[in-house]
Amino acid sequence: MGKVNEIYRQNIYGVIATLTFHIIVLLVLITSGLESAKLTPEEAIVVDLASPEIKLPEPEKEKGQQALTNSQPLQSSPANGQLASNRAVNDAATTKTRSNDLFFDNDYNKEIAAAKKLVSDVNKTLSQEIPKIGDIPMPVDNTEGKTREEVKQSNFKGKSNIHYFLENRFHARLPIPIYLAEGGGEVIVDIVVGRDGQVLSANPRRNPGITDLNILAYAKQAAEKTWFNEDMAAPERQKGTITYLFVEQ
Repeated sequence: MGKVNEIYRQNIYGVIATLTFHIIVLLVLITSGLESAKLTPEEAIVVDLASPEIKLPEPEKEKGQQALTNSQPLQSSPANGQLASNRAVNDAATTKTRSNDLFFDNDYNKEIAAAKKLVSDVNKTLSQEIPKIGDIPMPVDNTEGKTREEVKQSNFKGKSNIHYFLENRFHARLPIPIYLAEGGGEVIVDIVVGRDGQVLSANPRRNPGITDLNILAYAKQAAEKTWFNEDMAAPERQKGTITYLFVEQ
């Protein structure tokens, strides 16, 4: 036992140095391996879908769809290189679109024609001048001496060639010019009536449908000769209208 202790004491430092050296070498090797692992990147796996050698699995198709695909192959169009189908195309859609375009074009043309006609009628109406005529004798519907109720009871209810609108008033003397002109047509005369029943002003409205301008003169003169009942409660200048439907002779 004493010899063992002596040998241990003589070689202890050599053993420690040897162990230390081997530990240092081991640490160096481990450190070098870790750094190599960090510096070496992992290689990425790239799949080229455009490569003709790689084919992706296709989903299973039903028998009916597979038969339809086989019976209708796609062909490459020589004009633009795009895929075109052999399936038949109905060109009715194009025809329908053109029909709709024609429909809107016709409506537009109709509106233009109507606008042109309106302008022409307005110009024609503005160019109408009432001829100057002398005093024309006319038949008269006279209600002088009758009360308001008597006039209401005798007032004609059916279709008439003369209508007037004057609120809360009735005619006392109404000339009738509708058979004087050769031509026919409707004339509306704007009137202003005083409280005593006299027509203070009468202005016929222009009507492009009237070719015999004497009608306007007859209507104006008849309206000016019309009298209404006296009413002190009425407006000082009461507005109304008289409409004459002239009968063509």
